[in-house]
Amino acid sequence: KNAFKPIDVLTDVGLQDKAKSFPAKMSGGEQQRVSIARAVAKNPKLLLCDEPTGALDSKTGKSIIKLLKDIALKHQTNVIIVTHNQSLKDIADQVIYIKNGMVEKIENNENPLSVDEIEW
Repeated sequence: KNAFKPIDVLTDVGLQDKAKSFPAKMSGGEQQRVSIARAVAKNPKLLLCDEPTGALDSKTGKSIIKLLKDIALKHQTNVIIVTHNQSLKDIADQVIYIKNGMVEKIENNENPLSVDEIEW
């Protein structure tokens, strides 16, 4: 109903020139951005990301996190990132700690850092 045009979402993730490419011909970071574009294309209210930077180097990982933050703002999408990367907690608005399948604590971050400010 309110889905975005595929080329528009590919442009958002910087891959408009790869619209006709096969995933096997793309780098890991490009494949990750395509996954994000596919998830965003239907204009969801909530985007769940399980270890979106897990298999990426720090530079590509930061670019993916920047992209997720940009998408959240541009499309008014709530983004939940599940990660073991402790660095990401400093850029979040809210951090929920889970231990043994239970919420251990919730922290609100009044002054989140920019992605460029975090140490990876």
